[in-house]
Amino acid sequence: MTIDLQSKTLESNSRREFIIKGTLLGGGLMLGVGAIPDLAFAQADTKYDPNTPTKYGDAEVNAWVSILPDETVYIRIARSEMGQGTRTGLAQLVTEELECNWKKVKTQSATPAQSLARKRVWGEHGTGGSRGIRISEDYVRRGAAAARIMLVQAAANQWNVPVSELKVDKGVITHVPTGRKTTYGKVAELASTLTPPDPKSITLKDPRNWKVAGQPYARIDTANKVNGTKVYGADLQLPGMLSASIKSCPVFGGKLVSYDESKIMGMRGVKGVVKVNDSTVAVVADTWWRANKALGSLPIVWDEGKGANVSQDDINKMLRAGLDEQGDFWQRKEGDAPAAISGSAKKVEAIYFTPYRAHVTMEPMNATVKITGDRAEAWVPTQNGEGSFAALSEATGFPLEKCEVYKLDSGCGLGRRGSTQDFTTYAAKVAQKFPGVPVKVLWSREEDLTHDFYHPIAMAKMTAGLDSSGNVTGMHIKVAGQSINALASPQSIKNGKDERQLQGFYEKGPDAQLGYTFPTLLTEYVMKNTHVPVGPWRGVNTNQNGIFMECFMDECAKAAGKDPVQFRQALMQSHPKHLGVLNAAAKKANWDKPLPPGNFRGVAQFMGYASYSACVAEVSVQNNIVKINRLVFALNSGHVVNPYLTREQIEGSVAMALGAIFTPEISVENGRIKEQNLDSYPLLKLSSTPRIETVLVPTYDFWGGVGEPTICVVGPAVANAISAAIGRPVRNFPLYKEGLSLA
Repeated sequence: MTIDLQSKTLESNSRREFIIKGTLLGGGLMLGVGAIPDLAFAQADTKYDPNTPTKYGDAEVNAWVSILPDETVYIRIARSEMGQGTRTGLAQLVTEELECNWKKVKTQSATPAQSLARKRVWGEHGTGGSRGIRISEDYVRRGAAAARIMLVQAAANQWNVPVSELKVDKGVITHVPTGRKTTYGKVAELASTLTPPDPKSITLKDPRNWKVAGQPYARIDTANKVNGTKVYGADLQLPGMLSASIKSCPVFGGKLVSYDESKIMGMRGVKGVVKVNDSTVAVVADTWWRANKALGSLPIVWDEGKGANVSQDDINKMLRAGLDEQGDFWQRKEGDAPAAISGSAKKVEAIYFTPYRAHVTMEPMNATVKITGDRAEAWVPTQNGEGSFAALSEATGFPLEKCEVYKLDSGCGLGRRGSTQDFTTYAAKVAQKFPGVPVKVLWSREEDLTHDFYHPIAMAKMTAGLDSSGNVTGMHIKVAGQSINALASPQSIKNGKDERQLQGFYEKGPDAQLGYTFPTLLTEYVMKNTHVPVGPWRGVNTNQNGIFMECFMDECAKAAGKDPVQFRQALMQSHPKHLGVLNAAAKKANWDKPLPPGNFRGVAQFMGYASYSACVAEVSVQNNIVKINRLVFALNSGHVVNPYLTREQIEGSVAMALGAIFTPEISVENGRIKEQNLDSYPLLKLSSTPRIETVLVPTYDFWGGVGEPTICVVGPAVANAISAAIGRPVRNFPLYKEGLSLA
């Protein structure tokens, strides 16, 4: 079905398809966004409700830029901010092309309803898959450049002089022959009446000459986080607001049989109990603590279903059996790899395991919804404003033009707040029972941890052949595990094959190519789904695939009697960008120089989200306690909008990746998630974070992401260093299964 996003209404289309059809690899929504939104439609439009939190400035030059007489420049951002710095990066790109004063820049959040009313001039709102900047940079920059052209033209018209005689610097327009000056604030209103230029006629600045973009500016969303005034979804307070706590069946797939509301209605502040769906119930009260306390006292009867008989051991055995299954599972065939391996002088084989992981966002899932008459409004910390918008419409039954979503900065996202919108749906369903009253549904930490969409569990059987000189003759990669798309986008699975799960092993394309050329190659994916839901988790499938590939490359190098870096280099000659980051990381880490006694190195390289990354780890191991002394990264993301933020993202990926390979995993017991809070599912401690060094090697010929690419090389680089230290490979994660712990 084709969704016409140029129409005034989407009522002819299913709201469910509006959200599901547009789900992308990293979570999020993209529904037919053109390379360049309609700049003509981006002209000044004042038809907005002045009571919304996103009231625009008085002089809107176009959809991206509004300028006040005091020279304050408002830049509109459609992407979500969750601590990754996307808002700052996009504001830098706009400032660069607009040539305004960075010190005068402020940002506003474009809402989905406003965007839809203007033919989605801001493009997609999804923020996942490291797409926040790389997917929107072109039209955002063109929108800013168009605004600059209109502002300068307005000054030229006012002075009756040729545009060629004007120059602009930091929002000040100068008539060069006379020295006469004016400012953006003084001509903005006139500029807003002009016809925008043809976007195809605009020549964007060469990134090598950037003055604002490309600089390590501090984030513009830090101050209110530091002083405590930032309002997250969990903090939001609206007049007359009620709060709700939810509980779903402890076993996924189970059903709600009954509950006895009378047992809690006498408790202080309780306003009622709402059946959200067939497996979820909510208690509403005047405060969340009272709602949650009452929910804990509510007698509930569950039908736990068939899933209650499933254990973690059952799931692991199913995956292991999947590796031995024979069938039409292939996705890449280059020559006859099994035959080549069978006839080789040496055969190398290993089986690796990676577990379920939870998102554990700092801010648990929540949303606030108010339904007044035939209109629904939602305040949501979301990675996908349009996804929340569609979920609100579907849950209430109201047409999209009767809905609005105000995006709040979220206390972490990591993929959980993207394509899955259960938190928005639940809030809408509860709010329907309390018309005219805003209702905030906030998940408890226990509910958030035990009803996640987890990083998919996976197992891989890696097999390679080596000739008598230690050269690879064939590579066979066989992965068995759960599929994200089986739940999020089943229509994308063809003949039982889900290419997404082999992310990082692709032959070509801009996203996640395999960086090695093998004489023969076979990649296979055996889909093994369970009752436990899975979804995007920072880095998605490059996480486990990076471990499978790069740990095995070290095992092959050892079997060949070769240095791990040199072994890789020989297979990467036709992959110059992969090779470039490998060489850069090795050089920065002084790979060719010996380490002090007791210290060992490991290396890994991989591609994800259109960027190339490599890591060298230095570790020491004593009494099975691992100390990570140093991590050195190289990243080629094509362009670097803000090197400071890029390094921050790499450092953040380190914390998640180390937690994933060392701290306890999510496991299943009697069909339910065993780990219920941070006492049994701890996060990485700051004291365990090593020294992190980064070298950025942009080639300025493509746009890659920075939020997720490096997470996939941390685990294998560290694991390879540990293997070098203890003299044996490590294949089971988390590494406590190998008898190892982190200092």
